[in-house]
Amino acid sequence: MKLAVSQALFDHANVRMDLLRQRAFNLRWASVEDGVIPLTAADPDYPCAPEIADAIARYAADRYLSYAPAEGLLFFREAMAEYYFTRKGVTLKASGVMACDSAAYGIMVVCKALLTPGDEAIVFNPVDFLFKHCVESCQATPVSWDMPLSPSGTPDFDQLKSLITDKTRLICLCNPLNPTGKVFTEHELKQLAAIAEEYNLIILSDEIWSDIVFEPTRYVSIASLPEAAMRTVVVTGFSKSYGLAGLRAGAILSVNEKLIEKMLDASDQRSTVSGCNVLAQVAATAALNDAQYWLSEFIQHLHDMRSFTIQALNALPGITCEMPQGCYVAFADISNTGLSSEALCEKWLKEAKVSVVPGSPRWFGSRAQGNIRISFATSGVILYEAFERIKLCMNK
Repeated sequence: MKLAVSQALFDHANVRMDLLRQRAFNLRWASVEDGVIPLTAADPDYPCAPEIADAIARYAADRYLSYAPAEGLLFFREAMAEYYFTRKGVTLKASGVMACDSAAYGIMVVCKALLTPGDEAIVFNPVDFLFKHCVESCQATPVSWDMPLSPSGTPDFDQLKSLITDKTRLICLCNPLNPTGKVFTEHELKQLAAIAEEYNLIILSDEIWSDIVFEPTRYVSIASLPEAAMRTVVVTGFSKSYGLAGLRAGAILSVNEKLIEKMLDASDQRSTVSGCNVLAQVAATAALNDAQYWLSEFIQHLHDMRSFTIQALNALPGITCEMPQGCYVAFADISNTGLSSEALCEKWLKEAKVSVVPGSPRWFGSRAQGNIRISFATSGVILYEAFERIKLCMNK
């Protein structure tokens, strides 16, 4: 029965433009002028799995919306631990899971727990701006480690070693890597783990994209490696895989429960100043337990959208783009257009009414310049219309 339902889940007819224009903020439909197609923030244009909405409605129908434990509701933590054990090979107990207000806040909590003023943290370049922001918010210094711009490229681990000083406390790993779509191999993760052990560093592993991986690429969580497990803190969430950005549901996980205790202290959740709301945990539990068919169909849809997007980009003059191994964003090299990232994005917005994200230091770091990022978590109809407009714009 679920299979029959899922086959139609990602038809264009299920994209509710009326609701997106009212509710989809953060550079998306509700934030742009009428007529603009936003291929910007990485957030699906589709409604979430019906089981998630049903679970929220059932819980709310009882009309008791009381405080949750600071560490999170037990059923959520158990579901998270089971999911990471069965899907990622991480031997985890519920006591090694802490609910938090989004993966973004989870990164901030880890930085607050492990960094003091004057400390240093290794941050990828390019990578999502949140890592640098969170490190600097703790009055620590982000130290840039160059990442390959190609999804199949290999990081320079000798460079990593050269960046480590007696002030380094943390290595920030983003896997899969936003914006390039690289998925780290087990061999690369073992090299990273060996360096972290040699210099006694903690690894912050942002795994919010870890379910969005395209065959034949295989995802490995660094927390599943015995040599890394006790010094790794995983941060994840439910916005990318299940379309739950507005619920702000996230989790911090570690095999090392002493690290989880540090995270709880840093989060201020025991004081009720912060915390993951109850309905978000209910929704996330339903996603883990009841919406895997939806996620599987979503990934298949994304596989098709990825192929279309990369073909369309490579057909444009002066633009090249490789297939991402993970994430539903394309990171295209536009350096041969003769325009900067910002200038090309401005041209597309004004002349084609299509909004994409420039590879500027503000968003991804200095190495992103000369690239743009495009989200393809939408329908084929919307992508086709967007690229028809872009093609006309570029052929003028």
